[in-house]
Amino acid sequence: MINYNELKPGVAFILDGEPYEVLEFSFLRMQQRKPVAQTKIRNIITGKILSRNFQHTDSFEEAKIESKKVKFLYSHRDKFIFCEIQNPSARFELPADIIGDRSKFFKTNSEVEVFSFKEKIINIKLPIKMEFRVVEAPPAIRGNTAQGGSKTVTLETGAQIQAPLFINEGDIVRVNTQTGEYDERIEKGK
Repeated sequence: MINYNELKPGVAFILDGEPYEVLEFSFLRMQQRKPVAQTKIRNIITGKILSRNFQHTDSFEEAKIESKKVKFLYSHRDKFIFCEIQNPSARFELPADIIGDRSKFFKTNSEVEVFSFKEKIINIKLPIKMEFRVVEAPPAIRGNTAQGGSKTVTLETGAQIQAPLFINEGDIVRVNTQTGEYDERIEKGK
């Protein structure tokens, strides 16, 4: 069991039957009152953030969240198919609502990390930076730097990002998958 004063940032616990992660923790002690733990917690399944205060009488069960690396194979009709890395024949699918808008950065045969709670997959995490081939890029027009010198390019997964004017079709670029922003050009296209 986790005591109320052990709810430090990063700790996962169960509240009302659902797993939560502590984002912020502060201890408040007022005169002639019992101490209170003020926290900001995030529901690991829904992503909803709450501010909650806990008393000295509160204790919680630790949330056992398991993680493992899997390989993304393909998507078909809002279903995303994955396999275990050690056992490629062990395949499973996830619906689009668990994947969310991260699906635009899913590349065939890329490794991702899945998190499960009570043997049900609740979240998925891509590597922070991934490399993609640019499949469509409008030509840079000389003198067109009024908007900061960027243009919209399309990646091999269909995602569209803002990239510098010097990026061309065929280039391989590194993208931050959390923010969806261009990071750097890895290889110049031929």
